[in-house]
Amino acid sequence: MISTHPLHLFSRFICLVGIAISAATVSAETLAFNCIRVERDLTEEYVLKVTSPTEGPKSTKGKVYFDARDLDQLSSGGRQDIKNVSITKDKISFLTDTSFPPEEFDGVHYAAGTVVSLTTISRVSGELKKIETTKGGILASSMGEGTRSYTEKCSPIKSN
Repeated sequence: MISTHPLHLFSRFICLVGIAISAATVSAETLAFNCIRVERDLTEEYVLKVTSPTEGPKSTKGKVYFDARDLDQLSSGGRQDIKNVSITKDKISFLTDTSFPPEEFDGVHYAAGTVVSLTTISRVSGELKKIETTKGGILASSMGEGTRSYTEKCSPIKSN
């Protein structure tokens, strides 16, 4: 016979809450890719590593590394923040928010600028798609202001 005494029900409830809390503390998933970017006559190979955010008492934000360099950067030359890192069964995505202060180069003054990029990687095909919007600054002067998209090919690096 199953006991329905209130104390037994309460102890089962507490046990279930403990299991739910420990399940919410998920370790970060890290995926690494060898990627190839081809633009005109230039071919660049690099390693892209993405770590998912974790939740729980010691939560961490998702991270992205380009050839082992953390893409979250802050310096006198500007700021770059990685936001909304998501790793699902089918794709990986993240937002890069970059801002540059006004600057002078070769005697030319440039206003402050921003670049916002949405990057997705298909885990099935390995196709990396990036949509980026550039506003102001030296980049808009040299590359043009507006939104561009491009694709790259990535293949997963198998972990041992």
